[in-house]
This record gives sequence, structure tokens and C-alpha cells, in this order.
Amino acid sequence: MITDVSPVVDCGRRPAKAVQDEMVPVAARVFTDGRKVLRTRVRWRSLATPDAPWQSTPLTPGLEDWWHGHLTIQEIGPAEFVIEGWEDAFQSWRNDLVRRIDAGIDAEPDIDSGWGLLETSLRRLRAPHRFRLAEQARTARASGRELQLRFLTDETLSARLSEIIPVSGLSRSTPLSLWVERPRALYGAWYELFPRSQGSDGVISGTLLATADELPAIADMGFDVVYLPPIHPIGHTGRRGRNNSQVATDQDPGSPWAIGSEMGGHTAIHPDLGSLDDFRTLLEAATSQGLEIALDYALQCSPDHPWVTAHPEWFAHRPDGSIRAAENPPKRYDDIYPLDFGCRSWRSLWEACYGILEFWIEQGVHIFRVDNPHTKPVAFWGWVVRRLHRLHPEVILLAEAFTSPAMMRELAKVGFSQSYTYFTWRTTKDQIAAYLAELSRESVDYLRPNLFINTPDILTEELQRGGPGAFRARLVLGATLGASYGIYSGFDLAEGTALHDGSEEYLDSEKYQLRPRDFSGTESLRPLVSRVNQIRREHRSLQQFRRLDFHWSDDPALVCYSKSTPAMDDVVLVVVNLDPWSTHESTIHLDLSRLGLADGDPYLARELLSGEDYVWQGPHQFVRLNPARYPAHILWCSR
Repeated sequence: MITDVSPVVDCGRRPAKAVQDEMVPVAARVFTDGRKVLRTRVRWRSLATPDAPWQSTPLTPGLEDWWHGHLTIQEIGPAEFVIEGWEDAFQSWRNDLVRRIDAGIDAEPDIDSGWGLLETSLRRLRAPHRFRLAEQARTARASGRELQLRFLTDETLSARLSEIIPVSGLSRSTPLSLWVERPRALYGAWYELFPRSQGSDGVISGTLLATADELPAIADMGFDVVYLPPIHPIGHTGRRGRNNSQVATDQDPGSPWAIGSEMGGHTAIHPDLGSLDDFRTLLEAATSQGLEIALDYALQCSPDHPWVTAHPEWFAHRPDGSIRAAENPPKRYDDIYPLDFGCRSWRSLWEACYGILEFWIEQGVHIFRVDNPHTKPVAFWGWVVRRLHRLHPEVILLAEAFTSPAMMRELAKVGFSQSYTYFTWRTTKDQIAAYLAELSRESVDYLRPNLFINTPDILTEELQRGGPGAFRARLVLGATLGASYGIYSGFDLAEGTALHDGSEEYLDSEKYQLRPRDFSGTESLRPLVSRVNQIRREHRSLQQFRRLDFHWSDDPALVCYSKSTPAMDDVVLVVVNLDPWSTHESTIHLDLSRLGLADGDPYLARELLSGEDYVWQGPHQFVRLNPARYPAHILWCSR
């Protein structure tokens, strides 16, 4: 019997997620009647290439009939795997025989049965082992019964025969599907910036070419992806002014998410930013720096968008015939018209929305951050993702899904590569441990978190009140807990002034005005950001999300956790002081087995931020963290 196979999503109706060369854990319960010895293996193949060969690896038995192993796929695209189990007839016979001998029962009647099983097994064994064992068997069988018994019960013989896969008697699980993406879908550091602020003096807009000039500094900090909010023309009707004022002046540039004007819509570039050629230059500059550009995919329109005139049927209307503006009571957004994805002309609307992706993919964009996907039908996203998987499997979609947990998970199951999460608001030790344990275990096979620490919409109370110490701590948490994380420009200057008490909006928000910044000051967090990102690149354990374990600390202000590779050849232990104002010292209690260490043996704990080395022994260690210097220990542990 083969049950409880994993990874599995919705009983196999949706594919589990993996990336190229990722060691994906596989598990199943495999059991049978009696005392039979079982063998199991996982078999898998890529479906991206016709007639791709099956690969396989044995599973290892554990407690309560669990068997565990890993699979690794190199090709992007669909794949499948199965679990197979069978009885090792020779080993079953051998074990029963040994038990009989130990109980004082005559083994003589069973020896001939063993020879029969051996002969059957030898036919399935590959040369040259088959010939060598056959010769040894002939010699042993010509000997006395005691030597025959010794030969048949030899552990080396049974180990060799255990590798044989029988042609009959195999039990197979139902094949389960995987979707394999490129590694950037799992691991990466994101930096968000507004191109209109790059090279700006606060009055005249920055440009895409000025943004290209900023890329070397971002690459030097160790980022992998530069995410740009919408770069399209901005509408005039209902334009918002500074700090989201309902009255805009002629100098106010408006919100980039109010997309579309007489100068074009979602496939046009705001003329203040430059031209399509300038955008291609930006892409080339990013590639030369080892960066990728991610674009915002925001399916909404300003009242001045060309679609409003050309396709009024794509929008929801009031009884008086006017188009309904976006609302999130008590808020109303007169500068945005939402699209009606269930309108009578939904087919043409869906095609037009997908066409936006095709346009930017053709320019060379392969990562999209999707704005508010939870306000569009899941059926639409399923249709989009299936088409992208077929035509552009290299494309990565990040869901900005700050919504109910059920909807967030459903969007991930539909096929979004990554998702924003509630990590932003998890601030205590217990909250962080509980939520990240959930993400790294319960939903890890389909929901990949991107732990953005701040966004243009979200300045948490913790960052508002915690000063630079809070920014340092959250940086270490996001960068080491998650395989993917992100910051929005201004984080590296510890910008933390809110619009008013109780608000998560920034004062003088960049969503509504130009915000040129000077990063050359001594207060910049960029040196720390650079060091943390360098540590991420040097340690493979921080580039995955499946092996995250929390350890106990006596002080509730200190959270302690570790990440490790499956082979335990790279283990990183992190301790973070969650209090941005005060030094905390405490004893931490480590589960050494999770660190690949044995109790009683000394081990090296190398502090990767300061470069100090500690020789520790045992599970109980004292730590002291001053947030004004380093808010955390990032320790590489080695025997």
C-alpha cells in the first residue's frame, strides 16, 4: 500500500512547485501485510521534452511506515513523479531464516528456498555483478550446508540483491504533477524604485536612462531584481495630488497606477520617462549588471485610458450609464476605473489583458509583479497562467495578494510563482515563528513567499517607531528567513515618517510626487544591506525555504532559527534582537540535530556580519545583541 504521497497539491489536481536543480523532498507511507521487507523508490521525468527518460532514486525508511527521499529536475516546464514499492523477497526470506536460527529452529528445510530465490534474483542483476555472484554461488552451493547458510545470510549479498527492481509485483502511486521554474522563482533579492525619481531634482521627472545609471549601485548591494512601478502614461481626470490629496496642481505627476492618457495605455511609456528605445537600453544595462527588470502588471485604467473610449463595454456602469470608479469604502479613487472581467465582452477583454504581457515579454521582460490579483477572477488568472506556461515558461509572476489566506493560497495554486505575505506585520517572536513555520511547511509545495519588508503602500508601525534599529532587524529577518525578499527605495535610508498616526502611508509618498534621494550620507543602511546580500549569495542554505527550524531563546525579544541544506553541508544559525532600542542578552537552546551536530562535540560558529569566530560546545549558548551595532548574529556552523 502506498498512501500520503507528497508533494501533492489539492489531491493532485494542481501541480506542486519546484525550480531547476532544487532538491525537492518526497515522502510516502508504504506498508504491507506481515513481516515482509519492502523497498521503495521515487521515479520522475520532465514532460517538457518528448520521450524524456525516467530517473529514479531509492527512498529511505523512517518511523511509522514513512519513506523519504528527494528528486531533482533540470528542465523548466511540466514534470511528473510516482512512488513505487515492492517486496524484497530474498531479504524477507533471509530475515525469517535468521530469526529461526536465533530461536533455535532447524534452518535446514529453508536453505533450498533461498537458493531458488537467489537464482531468480541473479537473472535480474546487471553484469558484471551477476557473473561474479553466480560464480560465488556455484562455489558455495557445492560446499557443505553450513557454508551455504553462511553465504546466503551474508549482508553483502542481500545488500547487492536489494538493488534489483522486479518486473512484477510493483505497487505504484498515482502519478503526480510538478511545475518546474527557473531558480529566480525561488531565490532573489528585490529592490523597488520609481524611475521618475531617478535623476530628478524634485520638479522635473527622472528618466529611464537615469534609472540605468543607478543600476550599478543596486547591483553592488547584491540585488537580483529591480522592480519598477507602472511606467505608463498617467491620466489627468481625478488625478491625486501630494499626500493623496483630491486636488492636484499642474506640477503633481499623479499616481502611476492611474494608467492611461491620450498618450497611450498599458503598452506605452510615459514620455517624461523616455521612449521604448530608452526602456530597451535600461534592460541591456540591467543585464550587463546581472540584474533583471520586473514590471508592474496593473489591470486598471484611468478615465483617460484609450480603452475607455474604444471599449466602454469592458467597464462596470452605473444605472445612469456612467462608468463606476474604483472604491474601497470609505475610500474612492476617481483617478481609476476598474475593469469588469465578467462583462459580456469578457473574451476580448481577457485577450487584451494578456496582450499586455506579450508586448512586454517581446521587449525582454520576464518578471511581472501583479497588482491586486485578488480583485480579479481566479478563472482569469488560471487562463493567463496556462497560456504563459505553454508559451513562456520562463516568466515569473509575483502576486501582490494582501488578502484573505484562502485567496492568497488559491492564487498560488493557480500558478503565481511567488506571493507577498503577512510577514510585514509579524513582529513578535511567537508571531514570526508560527507564521514562518506555516509558510515553510504547510504551504511550501505551492506558495513561495517573497518577504517584502516595506512597500510604497506599507510603512508598518514597527518601522515608524523603531528607528534605524528596526530597519536593521527587519532586513536580517526578511533576508535570512526567506529565499526571496524585497525592499522599497528609502528603506536603505530608514525612511519612517508616516502621513499621520495610525496610518501606514508615507508622509510625502512617492506614489504622488517625485522623491529624489541622496544615499551618500553616513546614515545609509546600504553597507549592511550589501553585507547581508553577500552572505545570502555565499550560503546555499539561505537560498532555499524548505529547511527552516526555530530554536528556543529565554528572552522573548530574541528570535532564533536556522536554515540548512539537505546534505547539512551548509548550516546558518540566526539570532535577531527584535527590540530596536535596547541591548538584550540571553541563553539560546539549540536542537543540535537540526544543525547537523552531535552533543558533546565542539563546533565552530563563525559570525558572518562581524567576522568573529566562536568555538561552542553543547546546545546552550549565551548571546548578547546591541541593535546600535549589529541587531543580529548570522552564524555559519561547522564541525
